Amino acid sequence: MNRGVVIACVFLAALAVVMGFIRLAPSDADLWHKMPRYASDTDFDGAVFRIRTTGPDGLERFDAVALASPRTEVLTGSVAAGMVTYITRSPVFGFPDYTTVQQVEDEIKVFARLRFGGSDFGVNRKRVTGWLAQMNSAYPDQDQD
Repeated sequence: MNRGVVIACVFLAALAVVMGFIRLAPSDADLWHKMPRYASDTDFDGAVFRIRTTGPDGLERFDAVALASPRTEVLTGSVAAGMVTYITRSPVFGFPDYTTVQQVEDEIKVFARLRFGGSDFGVNRKRVTGWLAQMNSAYPDQDQD
């Protein structure tokens, strides 16, 4: 076998291992089901934090929007418990992003972040902005952007 073919096979095998790890690595609910204590909207590399006035049913409405989104499922928590953490995977490689949402009186707090890497190229901000906009379109008098 020529050297180029061997190198290509080794590269493809290594890529398959990395991609398998990304898709199959377990998500520790205790690690991801947490809400930081920020007082205002904040953007980070790979993360976003938002606070919105939604009324007492904000988490329920957010939950409906999130679960209608492709590749999104509940990692842990529930609307009844007042806090839910979702996992959303990217379409091609399956990179997981975690979004924790908590109802506090008439507000929801939303914290979305990546698991792998240092930057998500604004994916979490775009997703959260879109989910909040969908909530607003269904109930325009409830939320402020």
